[in-house]
Amino acid sequence: MTGKPRHIGVAERRARLGLRQRLARSARAAGPEEVADSLVALHGTDPATVYLAVGARLADAGGTVARVERALYEDRSLVRMHGMRHTVFVFPTDLAAVVHASTALDIAAKARAALVKDLVAGSGGRLTGPWLDEVEASALAALARHGEATVSELSVDEPRLKEQFAYAAGKSYEGVHTVSSRLMRVLGVEGRVVRGRPLGSWTSTQFRWAVAPPHPPVAPAEARSELLDRWLRACGPATEADLKWWTGWKVTDVRRALAASGAVAVSLDDGVTGYVAAGDEEAVDGPDAPWAALLPGLDPTPMSRPERDWFLEPSLRPALFDRSGNVGPTVWWDGRVVGGWAQRPDGEIVWRLLETGGVGREALAAITAEAERLRGWVGETRVTPRFRTPLERELSAE
Repeated sequence: MTGKPRHIGVAERRARLGLRQRLARSARAAGPEEVADSLVALHGTDPATVYLAVGARLADAGGTVARVERALYEDRSLVRMHGMRHTVFVFPTDLAAVVHASTALDIAAKARAALVKDLVAGSGGRLTGPWLDEVEASALAALARHGEATVSELSVDEPRLKEQFAYAAGKSYEGVHTVSSRLMRVLGVEGRVVRGRPLGSWTSTQFRWAVAPPHPPVAPAEARSELLDRWLRACGPATEADLKWWTGWKVTDVRRALAASGAVAVSLDDGVTGYVAAGDEEAVDGPDAPWAALLPGLDPTPMSRPERDWFLEPSLRPALFDRSGNVGPTVWWDGRVVGGWAQRPDGEIVWRLLETGGVGREALAAITAEAERLRGWVGETRVTPRFRTPLERELSAE
């Protein structure tokens, strides 16, 4: 594109969000794989987020849990793995090698070096790098024999996994680490093990582990270009700051990937420069009707970027985010956050508007319907966000 960059205003950005994030009723997906492909990554730090984020975007939310579990643990069309910013996500399986090469390799090298350093220092030299290599090989062999196993089960085969070492002695966050917890995390980032089925329900944070199939080799620069292009098609336009934050890459890597992918600069409000994927410069019409959504804590739509003013009034953030910047459950109306929701101990889904401008009877009816829809498929399960926020705590206690 030549000449002056095309301007994409807030209205079009919200239209793109509603359609491409599968939130508008007319854009809802047929299955979990379609949702994950549209969003690129489902935030997996809180296991419940994956299911709630998928259910909010399905045309038919019935059987959401069974369908997501089948995709994760039977069809293996989705995979839970470490990705950007050392965080656990659920990705389409065909994207796993790209994420690993573009992001995880650098994180893995730093994580292993830090583990060996902490291990030696925290054990007074009793535990060493070669010792860790022996334990690792033994644990992986045991995991291969089991197929899937918990850390406790692996520790029966390899008792050295239970060894402990001091961490950050003399600092406010000092503590004691167990070899198993740190080692399995490093192996996960390295792409050598993967989380399997949870212990308990779909909200459980306790997982079994399995040996991961090897990733096909992809050149890191090529992988960064492909990942950024996929993300821009799902979430663009985005600023350079958005992309740096989401990927966790150096700004130089972001700029190289933008150039390699052929991303096109556009103008956003307040004279800010944004980027869209090559061939995605044309205007996008909005959904055929306004839409409502109840999205879970850590949902990828509000968590996809640090610059959120175009869909979230800054005055609402204290109620909807925790002190670390994690978003809680949010209520949306036609492309912007207008409130939050929670589940009470009796299972009722309750919500509150924080922004009322432009929220009339149609919106109230649509939000009420979404709350009933959510209650319908969640059933008897009680969901408490892993990172609780002021409004969620208040609503759940009422």
